Amino acid sequence: MVHPHPEASNSGEFKGFDEARRIMWGHEARTRVYEQFEQTSFIGDTNVAAVHVDNTTRADRVFLTAFDKVGQKVGVDTLYIDEPNQRLDIVAEFDHDFTGMDVVPDSQLDRAISRENGWVVNLRSLREYNSLADRRATQRAVFLAHLQDMLRSGDVRGFLFGRGESDDTDAA
Repeated sequence: MVHPHPEASNSGEFKGFDEARRIMWGHEARTRVYEQFEQTSFIGDTNVAAVHVDNTTRADRVFLTAFDKVGQKVGVDTLYIDEPNQRLDIVAEFDHDFTGMDVVPDSQLDRAISRENGWVVNLRSLREYNSLADRRATQRAVFLAHLQDMLRSGDVRGFLFGRGESDDTDAA
């Protein structure tokens, strides 16, 4: 289950700020998962289709179990959590349920999922992740979220989107 950050406000006064903060937390979580997985051999191993992330057994480490396309165990690794910002919480964009990944019934992967002690990363989704494109999309989304508050407060009354190059067709 995904929970909002504990410092999230419920005030509603700055909805754009709250939305921007939620967007940033999502970006940070995606980046964290990708960077942690870069420490393993799983991203580069095309035989690995999914990785079960056991982030519930120990607070100081995460146990990773890799599975192939038919759901058979093909490797293990352990990531140590030295800082709270290294934790591998669920990221919907990589989670097997959210990405619609097929799981072979009664396979070792299926049994790992049924234990409900973590989450499963769809390695196809993780391999396709583009951190630069995600950062740029996050920056735009955060700006637009803040823009809501600025428009509401009167700090901004108008704006132009574009690349900064002006010609007669840009005038409105």
